[in-house]
Amino acid sequence: MGEEPGIRRAQIRQLVMLAGTAFGLYLGYLLALPFLPALTWALVLSILLAPAHQRLEAHVRPRNLAAFISVVAAAVVIIVPAIFIVQQLAREVARGAIYMTNILQATEWRETVNASPRLSAIAAWVEERLDLAGVASGLVARLSTLSTTLLRGSVNQVINLILTFYLLFYFLRDREPGLRALKNLSPLSEIETEEVARRFVDTVHATIFGTVAVASVQGALGGLIFSWLGLPTPVFWGVVMGLLAIVPVLGAFIVWVPAALFLALEGEWVKALVLAGWGGVIVATIDNLLYPILVGDRLRLHTVVAFVGAVGGIILFGASGLILGPAIIAVTVTLVWIMKTRWYT
Repeated sequence: MGEEPGIRRAQIRQLVMLAGTAFGLYLGYLLALPFLPALTWALVLSILLAPAHQRLEAHVRPRNLAAFISVVAAAVVIIVPAIFIVQQLAREVARGAIYMTNILQATEWRETVNASPRLSAIAAWVEERLDLAGVASGLVARLSTLSTTLLRGSVNQVINLILTFYLLFYFLRDREPGLRALKNLSPLSEIETEEVARRFVDTVHATIFGTVAVASVQGALGGLIFSWLGLPTPVFWGVVMGLLAIVPVLGAFIVWVPAALFLALEGEWVKALVLAGWGGVIVATIDNLLYPILVGDRLRLHTVVAFVGAVGGIILFGASGLILGPAIIAVTVTLVWIMKTRWYT
C-alpha cells in the first residue's frame, strides 16, 4: 500500500509529460503550417534529387558547394521553363479571348444558327440572359495585363519559392544527420522507422513519376491532334494540357473543349467532332490504362484511395496536398500495419 502514492505520482508525471509533449507537437504544427508548402516541395525535390546529388557530392567538396550547385541547377530547370510557359499561356489566353470576341460579334455563325429553329431558340434564350460579346470584351480587357501580373506574382508565392530552395539546400546538405536524428527520436524501432521512411519515399516517387509520365503522354496526344488538325501552336498547347493533367479534377479538357467549340463556331464541324472524340476517348481515358502500369505496386494504394488522398490533400493543403495527401494515407496505413504486427503476433 505504501508504494501506491509513489506509483500514482509517477503515473501523473507521465501523463503530464505526455500532455505537454502533445501540446508542444500541436504548437509545432501551428508554427510549421505557414511553411508547409515550402517544406513539402523542398522535401520532395530533395528526394528526387538525392541520387544525382550523391554522385555530385562524391566529386565536389565541400558539401556546402555541392548542395549549392544542386539547388541552383534545380532552380534553373524549374523556374525558367515555368516563367516561359506562364508568359506564353497568358498571351495565348488573351489571343483566344480576342478571337472569341470576333467570332461572337460576327454574323456568319448567327446565320447558321438561325437556319435551325431549335438552335435559334436556344441562342435567343442564351443572349437574353447573357451578353456573350460583352463578356468576351471584358475578358480581353482583364487578360491584357495578365502576363505581367502572373510573372510578378504575389508576395507569398515569391517568399514560398525562395523558402523552398533555401530549405532544399539544407535538406540536401544535412540529409544523413537528419535521417540519424529521425531514427533516434522515433518511438519506433530502427527497422520500423526505415519502413515508414521507405513507404513515404516510394509514395513520393510513385506520385511524381506516375503523374508526370501520364500527364506527359496526355499532353503529347493533345499536341499531336492539335498539329494534325492544323490548330496554332500545338507544341505549346500540348505542354499546357500536360501540366493541367497533373492536377486531379482539372485536366487536358480545359484546353481541347474550348478548341473544339472554336472549331464548331468556325463551321469546322468534322474537325470539332474529331477533336472532341480524340480528347474524350483517348486523352481523357489513357491515364486509367497507364497509371496502374507505371505506378504498379509501388504506391500500394487503391486508385480510389489515392484519388481521395490527392484531391483531399489539395483541398486541405493547396498544391502541396497533391503529395501530402497520398503520403499521409500511405504512412498511416504503414503505422497501422506496424501496430497490428505488434499487438496480434
